[in-house]
Amino acid sequence: MRTALLAIRNRLDRAGIILSGLCAVHCILGVVLVGVLGLGGEALLSPSIHRIGLAMALVVGIISLGFGVLRHGRVAPLAIGASGLTLMGIALLVDHGIEETVLTIAGVSLVAFAHIRNLHGAC
Repeated sequence: MRTALLAIRNRLDRAGIILSGLCAVHCILGVVLVGVLGLGGEALLSPSIHRIGLAMALVVGIISLGFGVLRHGRVAPLAIGASGLTLMGIALLVDHGIEETVLTIAGVSLVAFAHIRNLHGAC
C-alpha cells in the first residue's frame, strides 16, 4: 500500500510540474498573441481559464505536497508551493496584463520547484 501511495504522489508531483509549465506557456503566449498580434483575447484571457487552472493547481499541490511532508517530513516544499499558489491567487485579482503574467509565472515557477523538490525528498 505504501508503494502505491508513493507512486500516486510521484504522478501528482509530475502532473504539477507539467501543469505549471503549461500555465507559464499559456501566460506567455497570451501576452504575445493578445498584446502584440491582437488575437484570441476572449479565449486566452478568459478569467475562467485562470480559475480552473488555479483550482487544479490547488488540488494537485495540496495532495502531492501534503503527502510529501508525511513521507519525508520536510515542510519546505509545501511552504514553497503554498507561496507559489498564493501568487497565482493574487494574479486572479489584478487586471490582465504584465502584472498578472509576472505574478502567475512567478507562482507557477515556485509550484514547479516545490514539486521537483518534493520528488527528490529534500529542500
